[in-house]
Amino acid sequence: MPAIFTPKVVTANDLLHGDVVYLTADDQWSRRLTDAEVLTDEADAQVRLIDASARTSEVVGVYLADVAVSETGPKATHFREKFRTKGPSNYAHGKQEELR
Repeated sequence: MPAIFTPKVVTANDLLHGDVVYLTADDQWSRRLTDAEVLTDEADAQVRLIDASARTSEVVGVYLADVAVSETGPKATHFREKFRTKGPSNYAHGKQEELR
């Protein structure tokens, strides 16, 4: 029996800044997971992944990440993704700087 497809988002790292980014419904890259397009159809997710992977002048390390859908937008479900949403861990810059 095939695995049931769970909601996903396309994520990558910004090529110039290294920030974690998420693909939005309007094909933009956002640093906020809550802006990401939630993909609930496996075929659509694969097409979005292929298209995003071709954007090699913008991002690297493109992949699909599992999420849970909430009223405030997608939420990371795996430890790795939760960690990536917080930004760099060595000192406050990037996303962490914005929280000050």
